Amino acid sequence: MSIIVTDTGFAADDWTGPFRDAAQTIANDCAYAVDIASDTDPATLARLTNVPMIRIDFPSFADGRGFTLAAMLRRAGYQGRLRARGHVIADQYAMARRAGFDEVEIDDTMAARQPQSQWLARADWQQNHYQARLRS
Repeated sequence: MSIIVTDTGFAADDWTGPFRDAAQTIANDCAYAVDIASDTDPATLARLTNVPMIRIDFPSFADGRGFTLAAMLRRAGYQGRLRARGHVIADQYAMARRAGFDEVEIDDTMAARQPQSQWLARADWQQNHYQARLRS
């Protein structure tokens, strides 16, 4: 079972639509979500700007390519729901939110190792954001 992590803590997954792999033919303005791998070619992201949800896989907590893809999607104008899925740890939650993710999907095992309190401790992701201070 999957647990969705947001700024308010743990929740059940409320997405009821299907998921499609990005390698399949994807149409904008569709009713399904798209799964993309962390090694997805950034040039393919432009065709995903109008899908309702994109879920980016994190095969390892040490693999940060998903953060880059999320930031690229947001800079390209993507306004839909953006979810990180897989091996994202609580310490990375603030980074995920700053990169453009709305939520993180973890499994029960991860939730047991890193309970809601650890995620909530990072939920104030806009605090101490040195990049924002440098831009102003």
